[in-house]
Amino acid sequence: MAGDADELKDKAKAAVENTVEAVEEKLPERVRPHLAILLPAAIGALVLGLFTLGAGEIYEGVTENDDLALLDQPVLEAMVASRTEWLNTLVGGYTQIGGPIVSPIIATIVVAIMCWLWRSWLPATLMIAAAIGSLTVTFVGKDIIGRVRPAQEYAIAPFESTPSFPSGHALNAVVVGGIIAYLLFRHFGNRRTRIIIVVLAAAYALTMGASRVYLGHHWLTDVMTGWLLGGAWLAVIITTHIVAAALLQRRRAAEGTNRQQPDTRAN
Repeated sequence: MAGDADELKDKAKAAVENTVEAVEEKLPERVRPHLAILLPAAIGALVLGLFTLGAGEIYEGVTENDDLALLDQPVLEAMVASRTEWLNTLVGGYTQIGGPIVSPIIATIVVAIMCWLWRSWLPATLMIAAAIGSLTVTFVGKDIIGRVRPAQEYAIAPFESTPSFPSGHALNAVVVGGIIAYLLFRHFGNRRTRIIIVVLAAAYALTMGASRVYLGHHWLTDVMTGWLLGGAWLAVIITTHIVAAALLQRRRAAEGTNRQQPDTRAN
């Protein structure tokens, strides 16, 4: 098992390194770091899409035996029993932050501010990579697997009619919130600040997913799968960036060393 994991890690690193080499040879220096991230991310999105399809097949096999109903239905009923009017209003408004309209707007504004303040396109590059994976998982999971949402008798309006598996709110909360947290984590060196950033990102992802079950818009397993796939994609993006940045830095250092060495071939 450990050998297989090491082999996959070596293959992933080799893929990123080969991409970096190809990018360096054919493109202007300014765009090299960004495409060195986006190209492997596109490949990773395809793999993640296949993984989502596989997770859906596993889900269908389990639900045929009614195993998941032992978890999903009681949790949903417990959420319904805990509802109050003021909490319904609060959670209903909060969940809109992670929706397909508000979330991209907030992410765009935050990324634009980061790019402007830090004089760097890295926040935009990583967020675009995040969007590639999120859209892939959403398409594969919702349109191909097509799981039905909980009955409207359990849900709070406004009702949703799109397929349920996986929860896009939970997935995007992990990915979008995780990318922003990663960028802030790199920018701030203070340990206490970094802890706060991580805690806030985790709390956002957990509460956004929980809000979907509370409102009766998703089953618990939809949310859990969204967290899992979002975490996997976030790890792919961060790892790709770290490896690509390290390789580019190493090559630039090597090029600088070569320029400084005197040419003795004519002596």
